[in-house]
Amino acid sequence: MNRTTIEDALFPDCPIRNILARISDKWSLLVIYTLDKSEKAPVRFKELQRRIPDISQKMLTVTLRTLEEDGYVTRTIYPEVPPRVEYSLTGRTKSLLPHINSLIGWALENREPIMRDRKRAAGN
Repeated sequence: MNRTTIEDALFPDCPIRNILARISDKWSLLVIYTLDKSEKAPVRFKELQRRIPDISQKMLTVTLRTLEEDGYVTRTIYPEVPPRVEYSLTGRTKSLLPHINSLIGWALENREPIMRDRKRAAGN
């Protein structure tokens, strides 16, 4: 999937599909949430990788680049040996956090009934 060009064939100017497709993939919201919940900001790449142990290095790199392209994450490179790279949330993302936190709260409240419904649908 080309992560930089996501358009609806019927409604190419629709901002909802384009924006949601970029932040609602498997990892983007988790990376944003992890950056927000970090005790210290900004966060280095390896620290993010430790906090999200099931994400591969490649997928974390792709996700961070996509979030940076859309202005959700700032990447700062320090000219040191070895180079130090840190990531932090932008003001745009901080304005999105209340909505993400509401979604997380909703998921926590509804997790058990959703899991029961899944089991019932699967015939278990």
